[in-house]
Amino acid sequence: MGEKLDDFDFRDIASDFTFVLSNRGAGSRRARLQKSESRLTSSTVVLKTEGLTKSFMGFVAVQDVSFTLHEGHIHAVIGPNGAGKTTFFNLLTKFLPPTSGRIFYRGEDITRLKPAQIARRGVVRSFQISATFPHLTVIENVRIALQRKLGTMFHFWRSESSLTVLEDRARELLAQVGLESFGHLEAVELPYGRKRALEIATTLALDPDLILLDEPTQGMGHEDIDRVKALIKRVAQGRTVLMVEHNMSVVSDISDRITVLQRGQILAEGPYAQVSQDPRVVEAYLGTGH
Repeated sequence: MGEKLDDFDFRDIASDFTFVLSNRGAGSRRARLQKSESRLTSSTVVLKTEGLTKSFMGFVAVQDVSFTLHEGHIHAVIGPNGAGKTTFFNLLTKFLPPTSGRIFYRGEDITRLKPAQIARRGVVRSFQISATFPHLTVIENVRIALQRKLGTMFHFWRSESSLTVLEDRARELLAQVGLESFGHLEAVELPYGRKRALEIATTLALDPDLILLDEPTQGMGHEDIDRVKALIKRVAQGRTVLMVEHNMSVVSDISDRITVLQRGQILAEGPYAQVSQDPRVVEAYLGTGH
């Protein structure tokens, strides 16, 4: 299920959360969205779950989660290892079937749909491990994602030159993620942060309405984190983003709304300024001695 129960330890991100608690300032974009919270209506709901539950042989990884994602938001799901974050993502994108509960996308019940059907509706996700074709060039990776729209995915007899029609769009996407000068390199030659950018470019090639990012800054140094953070804000223009993220400075800087999971259940939810001061969240992350 992607998360180990014996890894459940709030201390692994307590220091990050301490830093975030000391940073009370909120960005202008976040402030504007907080002011408009009261004006959100059901018409702005992109994704919704009702009583979503997943059990594995008696262990309940996600329990009775009722969750709402609003259009245009960057919404972060946080919590320690074992909290059920990746399992929750796998349920939303149908890589796992729920034990009970329902999932709605723009009002449509998608609980029984398959992953490919979800993706065709505009819900596209990334994974914790960067997924690219390592021995294809950067631009070839993007062209493969674009090829779906041509309807020629299985036309093996066609010449590679038939894909040149996609070249301009592929270069546009690379420019969006800061990879315009890397198109000729094989993906395996890219540093880790750039591989993440390439994965986001291939995601954008599918023209998503909703992007789910699973640990987008995992394993990165500060320079790469800043680059990917800026990239997420850029690609979120005109889209909705749901992300799992451990780096609290990233969460506080770019998230419009936060959901905290603890042992598969929602512990707290709301804007960063509200959640960061919730006594239950502070106790969960830092312990009663703080």
